[in-house]
Amino acid sequence: MKIAVVGTGYVGLVTGTCLAETGNEVTCVDINEKKVAMMKAGQLPIYEPGLEQLFHRNIAQGRLTFTNSLAEGIAEAQIIFLALPTPPGGDGAADLSYVLGAAGDIAKLITDYKVIVTKSTVPVGTADKVTAAMQQHAKEGVEYAVVSNPEFLREGVAVEDFMKPDRVVVGTTDERARKLMAELYGPYVRQGNPIIFMDERSSELTKYAANSFLATKISFMNEIANLCELVGADVDMVRKGIGADERIGKRFLFAGIGYGGSCFPKDVQALAKSAEENSYDFKILNSVMEVNEIQKNVLTEKVKRYYKGDLKGKHFALWGLAFKPETDDIREAPALYIIDALVEAGATVSAFDPEGMNNVKALLGDKITYAENQYDVLKDADALLIVTEWSLFRTPDLERVESLLKAKVIFDGRNLYDLDKMIDRGFYYNSIGRKEIK
Repeated sequence: MKIAVVGTGYVGLVTGTCLAETGNEVTCVDINEKKVAMMKAGQLPIYEPGLEQLFHRNIAQGRLTFTNSLAEGIAEAQIIFLALPTPPGGDGAADLSYVLGAAGDIAKLITDYKVIVTKSTVPVGTADKVTAAMQQHAKEGVEYAVVSNPEFLREGVAVEDFMKPDRVVVGTTDERARKLMAELYGPYVRQGNPIIFMDERSSELTKYAANSFLATKISFMNEIANLCELVGADVDMVRKGIGADERIGKRFLFAGIGYGGSCFPKDVQALAKSAEENSYDFKILNSVMEVNEIQKNVLTEKVKRYYKGDLKGKHFALWGLAFKPETDDIREAPALYIIDALVEAGATVSAFDPEGMNNVKALLGDKITYAENQYDVLKDADALLIVTEWSLFRTPDLERVESLLKAKVIFDGRNLYDLDKMIDRGFYYNSIGRKEIK
């Protein structure tokens, strides 16, 4: 098939590359001329494990191309994916201006049947709005279908998620579009995982409901972790105990310092806003957001208590800046909140992250300093704060850590280390929902 993907962020570029991998001819469209030039030159604008090899292979074999021209990009496409930003507005509602603007522009250009697919995460009713935007600008007699096809890609494993999805959700009432979408996704579900067809509104709500439920699990476990510290329980033991219940499952039960990234914060907020617009008080989601905001400050509060509220002149080392490992994405990353709080309290901060430092430098500039590796960042630091659970932080040389820090003090926001081991090493070790090691 001939496919166009409008927008080359995480979702658009992974979608376009993975669609090309199964033999489709894919043209990715983006208005950013510098970005398109970079991709034409074979340079990836994002970090995503496993993407680079597919990216280069499909460019070399002529199945993956890039353009700034919407007209050129969609001219021969049978299916056009909209993978555009839907950032939250000031009131929490998703901003659909990019999606609706692109839909109107596409309508002016098409002359034969096209399937317009909203891949972006959008509120319920967006397909109707896209259809209205198309109707306003389309030439008389030109046929098209608007389809909802939410993505369920996890940053860090997005390629695997696309190539081997546990399910594909498609919202359409157009039989012709249904057949094309079934043909397109057929190669990805050969092992029997379902393509679930439904109406457009149910499809749109499915994405928000899935992310909001997962965010709820995270906030619930963070509340349990806080309670564990008060009653003397160990959140890791509680996690294992409840995760063994197949009705609950093992995933998304790890306590930490709050969720971040491009999906959970805005999707939970957008779903709560949709509920509000329909006069429904979504109490659980409002509590999830409140808990998450509080949890982002938990590690900083532990630091302040240890130093009796006086952080002036203190210097802290951070391991991790990205909101999760295996990505360079820092959107809503807990590290940013921690940095702001420490600097505001009069401390200085140095950080290391395998992939996220360039994005933080672009955002924060010289507000903090940066190190070349995980050990250089420890020099002359009063304490180490572990913020992102990158694999290379899991088995560090603790003797080297001890020799570089001013004091043997670690605040671990990701519960990476065994408590008995830290006792044996003589560290002050404060983690989440577990015993404080003094």
